[in-house]
Amino acid sequence: MSVDGRPLSTARDDGTRDGGRRTCRLGDVPIMRLFASAREAAGIGTDTFDGGTVSDVLAAAEQRYGPAFSDVLSTCRIWVNGDAAHADMPVGPTDEVAVLPPVSGGST
Repeated sequence: MSVDGRPLSTARDDGTRDGGRRTCRLGDVPIMRLFASAREAAGIGTDTFDGGTVSDVLAAAEQRYGPAFSDVLSTCRIWVNGDAAHADMPVGPTDEVAVLPPVSGGST
């Protein structure tokens, strides 16, 4: 099952309590996709975060995942919707922030 094409199993409940009910804000926040060592450090491949800029989203991710993730993040490239991003780039509810660590390999 999914919401807006996103599997429910990857959604975080960032809702607020309202009369004993929780409201999920999955559709209101950017989605983050983590790859390779960033995924390993975070322990998850997809998550959502409040934030109006790339910097806000990354800071929230660092707070949630801790120092191991911060170490990996310092070596990563960040893309928004398939394009290279800068820290003060705005993000909205339909945006996808990708965290791409450096990779090695290839053939000789």
